[in-house]
Amino acid sequence: MIDKEQFKKHGHQLIDWMADYIENVDQYPVKSQVEPGDIKSQLPDQAPNQAERFSEVWSDFQKIILPGVTHWQNPNFHAYFPANNSYPSILAEMIMTTMGAQCMIWETSPAAAELEEQVLGWLALEMAIPSNWSGVIQDTASTATLAAILTAREKASDFNINKQGFDTAHKFRVYCSTETHSSIDKAVRIAGLGSDNLVKVPVDDKLAMDTSALHTIIKKDMTNGYLPICVVSALGTTGTVAIDDVKTITAICKEHHIWHHIDAAYAGTALLLPEYHHWIEGIEDADSFVFNPHKWMFTNFDCTAYYVKDKEALIRTFEILPEYLKTGSRGVVNDYRDWGVPLGRRFRALKLWFVIRGFGVKGLRNKLRHHIALADWFHEQISDNADFEVVTPKVINMVVFRYAPTGIAESELDRLNEALVKQLNATGKIFISHTKVKGRYAIRMPIGQTNVEQHHIASSWDLICRTAMELSSS
Repeated sequence: MIDKEQFKKHGHQLIDWMADYIENVDQYPVKSQVEPGDIKSQLPDQAPNQAERFSEVWSDFQKIILPGVTHWQNPNFHAYFPANNSYPSILAEMIMTTMGAQCMIWETSPAAAELEEQVLGWLALEMAIPSNWSGVIQDTASTATLAAILTAREKASDFNINKQGFDTAHKFRVYCSTETHSSIDKAVRIAGLGSDNLVKVPVDDKLAMDTSALHTIIKKDMTNGYLPICVVSALGTTGTVAIDDVKTITAICKEHHIWHHIDAAYAGTALLLPEYHHWIEGIEDADSFVFNPHKWMFTNFDCTAYYVKDKEALIRTFEILPEYLKTGSRGVVNDYRDWGVPLGRRFRALKLWFVIRGFGVKGLRNKLRHHIALADWFHEQISDNADFEVVTPKVINMVVFRYAPTGIAESELDRLNEALVKQLNATGKIFISHTKVKGRYAIRMPIGQTNVEQHHIASSWDLICRTAMELSSS
């Protein structure tokens, strides 16, 4: 067992290691180089019966666990989307873990509830989210989207499905584009609506939702006896960060009394920059909005900001009040357990508070603009190289491209680019991922890791070019 003095000793040891790790993380292979089963084969079949020394556990962490970790904080990590941390966020996480507060209602931690309300108000002000909307921290955007669809379902049924369940009269429909995140598919299933009632709307040349098609599909469904209850628009699709037309979609939803949920999980952080506020023009007539500070706002996972116009509908959807949770403060304060699926809640607001104060709004904006400038530079390199091509227009800090040397048949380019990604990731010097754009294999390059700098991007570009030429000559 670890006592107080050992805790202090090992705690200082770990702090030193953590600081060194952050400063030197680019010396690790970005993507873990182990094979399936390598980690498990080094672990005993049974848990230890007796307490083991911390030094033994720490040694095994370094020897067994660390080689099997993909280093998301490496400045050469460009796969999927970033899941960033920062010194202020890590310090707050340590305090949260130490206190172990369970922040389900105001009574169980008043500071957690009131800080959450305030920091989300700060962000709303800076991001041009309407001041009469209310915010709550969820664990992930998937959970927030589920909350939006469940609330839309309950409003459409006059809150009767929660009481009586579904019947044959409920023919609900939810709409999103063919490019939106798989969490919408999952939420529709969990909400009991059925996958067949999630309608995937075609996209335009920029891979954003075709709003004319959306309107046509909605009107046809209504004619056929369906009730449209929710449209999920994407402020940054997963594959290419395409931006849906929020203003037009909101107008369509308002016309037909449909809940409009805006999924800005990754790209929403860009709304800290005033030059991107036009993305959400018309949001005052939408219903809900979500973005993840744990992606591009340097707040470690998990921390999702979810905003709603009608908080009473959200609360009515999730509120259950057993005797043991009745308090004298109910109705005077926010009891956030009623604002989503979980009863138990972590003190996530502390991370946001530390990050916002640690960087300042100006510092956050400077960091975001720096990442966008790095993406501009990378985009220029792709555009100026005859052997590569930009596949979709650059949006904020995302570049989507492919290797397309002259003389290579179109049918071979997908195979060549897939091989390029595989070989690049095998080097351990970079980690990138792919998408399909109009059926073509394309490489995604989001540039947003907290500490990424010009020399990292230049080295990555050099590696991409050298590896591509080696593939072509082999």
